[in-house]
Amino acid sequence: MLVLIAAAVFAADSRPAALRDVDVVPRLDQPLPLDLELRDETGKTVRLAEFFGGPPVLLTLAYARCPMLCPMVLEGLVRSLRPLSWNVGEQFRMITVSIDPRETPEQAAARKAKLVADYGRPGAARGWHFLVGDEGAVRRLTEAVGFRYGYDAANDQYAHAAVLMALTPQGKLSRYLYGIDFTPRDVRLALVEASEGKIGTLTDRILLFCYHYDPATGKYGAAAMTGVRLAGVLTVLGIGAFVVTQIRREHRKV
Repeated sequence: MLVLIAAAVFAADSRPAALRDVDVVPRLDQPLPLDLELRDETGKTVRLAEFFGGPPVLLTLAYARCPMLCPMVLEGLVRSLRPLSWNVGEQFRMITVSIDPRETPEQAAARKAKLVADYGRPGAARGWHFLVGDEGAVRRLTEAVGFRYGYDAANDQYAHAAVLMALTPQGKLSRYLYGIDFTPRDVRLALVEASEGKIGTLTDRILLFCYHYDPATGKYGAAAMTGVRLAGVLTVLGIGAFVVTQIRREHRKV
């Protein structure tokens, strides 16, 4: 056992320093620093508060020069959004913030143009915002959301996790979805949950009731006992409706 523990410790310590820093520490119900100033893809200085107060928000942290993971996360997000009937800029907004303080608004604009074109919905450019900032601003945001990353100077790359965050209209963290392939159902449920019931149908709310978020998998899964309870409630309601119908029929006969 001691040998196994020692081997595990050695393996952990032998990782590159940049990788040892990588982690996501959920800050559920915690607010973003809405007074934080960044620059959008046009070079305009904006505050995070400008993007809240309306619909829920999806937040991603990425950088333009990322060779693999960032494009996979953003492209996976676009794929998950296409089947949804909701539109970016209407039922929800999206913010992508670069973790590279060297990134320019021009680079952000180029990345935005490509992803908005891939998404292919009218009005998406007004609802998906790409932001850049200096080291201090970026660190303040990433610390607020629990996004820990490292810089690999030898390869001039950032080591980071793949995660999508849902935020309430008030700017509080509501849910974290992990990975590079998000299911439309998970994204929809995360938005319904973050919206506090302001978007979504009755069916969406029932689904949210039946599905619980599993932090171990980073996805929504069926909640067996909740489903059983819901089935019981629906059964009782069905019996009640049947009884009422029968009573009304009897009264009509009389």
